[in-house]
Amino acid sequence: MFNDIGPLELVTIVVLAVLVFGPDKLPKVIQDVMRTVRKIREFSESAKADIRSELGPEFKDFEFEDLNPKTFIRKQLDNDELGLKEIRNGFDLKKEMAEVTDAVHSRDTDAAVSGSSASAISSGSGSSGDGRIDMTKKPEEPAKDDRPPYDADAT
Repeated sequence: MFNDIGPLELVTIVVLAVLVFGPDKLPKVIQDVMRTVRKIREFSESAKADIRSELGPEFKDFEFEDLNPKTFIRKQLDNDELGLKEIRNGFDLKKEMAEVTDAVHSRDTDAAVSGSSASAISSGSGSSGDGRIDMTKKPEEPAKDDRPPYDADAT
């Protein structure tokens, strides 16, 4: 319940409590708050017991924490009946990227070796002088009669 309260926030709450209630009323206020928290806990436990007894024996293993979507999903994915961990572990992005870069670098060296002989044969072709293929996209010039693209939602 109070897992996300830091020490500085706790000190701030204590200082505010002392300022608001005063040092003489503070012990009684703390007792009243603790009594209220205990009553709320007892009420929620009795409500859980009533719900479990009314649901019947089929739901004996029912956990109220499963009603939280994050807990439910985490519990279902930890069962791993679908083999999701195998898929997650089988996909290694660094390995895939290393293979792609190796393929690109080997293609560049192959293109440079074959490109030097090809550039001697066809020096007037569309490739650059170092044997690399120019793969950049050339910007298209719109026709003079064409209107520029307009997005009504962007304005």
